[in-house]
Amino acid sequence: MAANSGFPMTLDVKGYPVLVLGGDEEAAEKTQRLLEAGAKVIVVAPTLHDLLKDMAASAKVVHRGRHFREADLEHVILVLNMVRGDRDFSRSLFEKAREKKCLLWSVDQPEFSTATMPAVVACGHLRVAISTSGVAPALSGFMKEDMEKIFGEEFAVFVEWLGDLRAQTKATVPDFETRRALLREALDGFRLLGKIQYPKVWLDERAKLTVSPGVAGQA
Repeated sequence: MAANSGFPMTLDVKGYPVLVLGGDEEAAEKTQRLLEAGAKVIVVAPTLHDLLKDMAASAKVVHRGRHFREADLEHVILVLNMVRGDRDFSRSLFEKAREKKCLLWSVDQPEFSTATMPAVVACGHLRVAISTSGVAPALSGFMKEDMEKIFGEEFAVFVEWLGDLRAQTKATVPDFETRRALLREALDGFRLLGKIQYPKVWLDERAKLTVSPGVAGQA
């Protein structure tokens, strides 16, 4: 299965216009994440989920109550296409977005995307992005749920303490190598330990694929 994992990085959208196509609950969730990142969000959809209605009513987003027009791509740096089940539209949008040189993410359609939207675990300053390159997005969601149980309030405080320690060390220890050694010493003993529990359907499938040569020869 061919999939382009791309070049992982984060995008600073603070103060930049971002276009969201679609008005359902998932579009509302993505819009909220964009607002938290400081983006200027434009939502294009004939109808809106109640959460998006509240955002539009409070002027947190600009709402254009109609279907997409090519002019909507002007000046935006990123487009989130939340319209499902219309491959012709997604293909056309993909071509137009390339012409306008803006990034595009189409839900459940990595072949019509120039960016991926990972599942994100957020805990204080920590951000862990989980992506399967669009191959198995449901797995990313399951991993996010489990990782959110690992990174709790104490971990957020721990990261904050490390940040304060780093700032203090930069102000008092001029030598870079000495600073790095001190900060690594502060992390001595830290380990992220875990075990993967695979679903039974996969274990059964793997068992079929790993039949020993002797058994196969007797069949």
